[in-house]
Amino acid sequence: MSDFLAGVLEPSPDFGIVVLLRLVLAMLLGGVVALVYRFTRAADETAHSFTVTLVLLAILIAMVTQVIGDNVARAFSLVGALSIVRFRTVVRDTQDTAYVIFAVAVGMAVGAGHPILALGGIVVVAIAAMLMRRGVAVPVRHDPFVLKIRLGVGHDPAALLGATFDTYLLARHMVSIGTAKQGLAIEVAYRAAMRSEEKAAEFVTALNRLEGVQSVSLERLESGLE
Repeated sequence: MSDFLAGVLEPSPDFGIVVLLRLVLAMLLGGVVALVYRFTRAADETAHSFTVTLVLLAILIAMVTQVIGDNVARAFSLVGALSIVRFRTVVRDTQDTAYVIFAVAVGMAVGAGHPILALGGIVVVAIAAMLMRRGVAVPVRHDPFVLKIRLGVGHDPAALLGATFDTYLLARHMVSIGTAKQGLAIEVAYRAAMRSEEKAAEFVTALNRLEGVQSVSLERLESGLE
């Protein structure tokens, strides 16, 4: 342990400046990694947290790489110390896993004193990600509302509600449908994105005026589409 601390605290005239520059560079390049992610992946409510994680990960890996240096014993010590950390959040997509590794590699390259390697990797990975990007428009808005409508039995939700939906909604999809009032009514739930949230009250009123609609509920999802 004493050797470990001595190695970490070993004085050097330019050590502080070099460390600071590397950490700042890791932050900047981690930000570039996050921008590549946001530009090539469909945005949603969880994207902000993930991009922040990529930036912080690049900085932290740069720190760890500088602490380890060429000392094998120090590397094993840090592996043992970091092994107590447990991450329980499952990465939702294999491409997201690739971006995590991307941030780690950039942080390691900067921490090891190879900024050109980090920059080259960013350029090549960014080009590859953009070339293989899905040929569909990235959605700007998702479905921040849950819309629940109760209809009388015998009414077709699509036929009855379609015209009003097209007028007020940017997008919607059905998430559930079932009976209510002991089979005397049908309750349908949608995830929906409004064309204009200022017209929410007008939208609910328009639905209530439709013959066959018994009740309408429009609720905002705090965390967005899961």
